Amino acid sequence: MRFLLDDEQREFARSLDALLTAADLPTVVGGWAAGNHAPGLDLWRRLADAGVFALAVPEAYGGVGPLPVETAVACGELGRHGVPGPVVESVAAGVLLGVVGGPVAKEWLPRIASGTAVVSLVLEGYGPYALDADVADAVFVVSGDELRLASEAAEPTRSMDPARRLFRPEAGGEVLAAGPRVREAARAAGAWATFATAAQALGCGEALLRATVAYVKQRTQFGVPVGSFQAVKHRLADTLLGLEFARPLLYGAAVELAEESPGAGAAVAAAKVAAGEAGYAAARTALHLHGAVGYTEELDLAWWLRRARPLRDAWGTPSACRARVLEG
Repeated sequence: MRFLLDDEQREFARSLDALLTAADLPTVVGGWAAGNHAPGLDLWRRLADAGVFALAVPEAYGGVGPLPVETAVACGELGRHGVPGPVVESVAAGVLLGVVGGPVAKEWLPRIASGTAVVSLVLEGYGPYALDADVADAVFVVSGDELRLASEAAEPTRSMDPARRLFRPEAGGEVLAAGPRVREAARAAGAWATFATAAQALGCGEALLRATVAYVKQRTQFGVPVGSFQAVKHRLADTLLGLEFARPLLYGAAVELAEESPGAGAAVAAAKVAAGEAGYAAARTALHLHGAVGYTEELDLAWWLRRARPLRDAWGTPSACRARVLEG
């Protein structure tokens, strides 16, 4: 399969790139990590105006989705620019509530699509933590065949990425829906969360590679740029190959999701393994080729370096995704 984005999808990517380039993301991410959410929430609303959070919400509830390819485009750009917040969780919640339907969907989906509500999500089998529960208007928790609205969350758990604030919701909370349909919705939402995280990981890896290529062109040793050294070229080429091999798997999974193929789960898992590992490899390459300066927080690069490992493991660790591929 030869997959190419159409003109409208490419223009969507360019418009998001322009919006995020003008947003001074390092300042936004630093503020988010320090607990100053105002700049991040302002950016969240602008992304909603651009249609990002409507992509997974059905048209019946004010969205335009579900559109997996456009979601991959959007999450890739958000990952490349390092946008903080529960982006993946909002996408997955849109899918979850769209399948569940009923009053909870009517109440929350239009707000998610319009960006007037920030939500987080916990699904059984994907870890106990809700991302950025302190800023979310709602934290949805699926356990067994019950969908609950978490009442509150405990103190945050430290993450490798300071901008990823993890909270464990307290037990209990209002039951919003129950039954087999909740289980079906949770399976669909889990696949979309894994898929969106893969797109973010790929974008993060691209940003790290781009920054590293620019750096090795400027840094000199023995009177020449270190980028001219054969070992450096090989390392960068290997990193690029990993990212480029992950990309068709990601868009192939998007096609599978759009067609609701029986093999969509395995395709998403394969994309997550490839993109997650490629993004993490890009982080290791960036750290090594930047030398000692790569360890410091004086470079904005530090935010992307810290994000690559959590994105590799969030919403499906490499081992769990490989097992899913084998099952599929």
